[in-house]
Amino acid sequence: MYSLNDYAYNGLIYLNNMARPRHKRLSQLMIYATTACQSHCKHCNIWQKPVEHLSLEDIQRVMQSRCVTRRTTVGLEGGEFVLHPQSADIMAWFREHHPNFTLLTNGLAPRRVIEAVRRHRPRHLYLSLDGNHNTYQRMRGCDGYDKVIQVVEALKGEVPLSLMFCLSPWNSLEDMAFVIDVAKHYGVDVRIGIYGTMAYMVGPSGPLAPPLSPTTHKGESLPGLDLFPENFDFVALYDQWRNGHLRLRCQSIMSSLVIHSNGDVPLCQNLDLVLGNIHRQSLDDIFNGAAACQTQCRYSKDCNACWINFHRKYDIILVRSLERLLPKWLIEKCYGPYQWTANPKQTYRQFLKCFNNS
Repeated sequence: MYSLNDYAYNGLIYLNNMARPRHKRLSQLMIYATTACQSHCKHCNIWQKPVEHLSLEDIQRVMQSRCVTRRTTVGLEGGEFVLHPQSADIMAWFREHHPNFTLLTNGLAPRRVIEAVRRHRPRHLYLSLDGNHNTYQRMRGCDGYDKVIQVVEALKGEVPLSLMFCLSPWNSLEDMAFVIDVAKHYGVDVRIGIYGTMAYMVGPSGPLAPPLSPTTHKGESLPGLDLFPENFDFVALYDQWRNGHLRLRCQSIMSSLVIHSNGDVPLCQNLDLVLGNIHRQSLDDIFNGAAACQTQCRYSKDCNACWINFHRKYDIILVRSLERLLPKWLIEKCYGPYQWTANPKQTYRQFLKCFNNS
């Protein structure tokens, strides 16, 4: 899914942001534009929050920030984004002024999603699917499987489409294999996430469930991921992280950002640590101000607290790519100490060989 140009661009962004921390640029900006949602997911409590929206004017003001460039990928999500009262106007604005935007949806309003995609042409559509009919109803609290398939059948081939699967305490590796088979059947992509207790997803009833317990998966227990290699290392390395063996710096917070529906801008998707609010400050001051830079630097060096794909896939790809060019000891001279497994000298390639042979 990623081209050499994507890797080159993200490499340039990384170098700029390390060398010029007060002038960082965003490679990704995710906008949680609304809390409105018609699903009752067990792994997300956004639907229990009061309904609130970022306005079109709020979003336009954010998009004028210097840290946002024409190459910044902007994700529109919720809640359920198409339930936003200004969703059509927001997507029309993006199509004209910043066409590099994506749409994330649960697909439970299939007609609205299909019409929005065909009219406004997002660069990518991400559609949630966490298992078969029974798993979907158990995990998301509604009977939505057929609606998701309706969206897939209507839009496959019209727009790049990924099924978003979240491995959680409420589904299984068998459900992951099922979703991969659906993706293969329709010729679309799959993105794998692993459940974690993201602060924004916690509702008034409190935390949902602890992260998944450590498990030991043999290579054959991850069926079909060889066809979707961008997911493989993220899933395969999860046990190393959960067992406390994997440590990578969190570099993604230097180039990836989210904005919540109340205007809060957190340091990351995992921690309940707010850098500022777009209703009181500009995004440039929030992201590139002196206080933010100190916080980003401290957590980038020390935090290894989550396995959220929005952040950790970036870190995996960064270090994995560096190892293709340089020996591990030399990388650590600039990057700092890191390890993939309990053996701090083991490289990613060595881990992968051991994993596949286990």
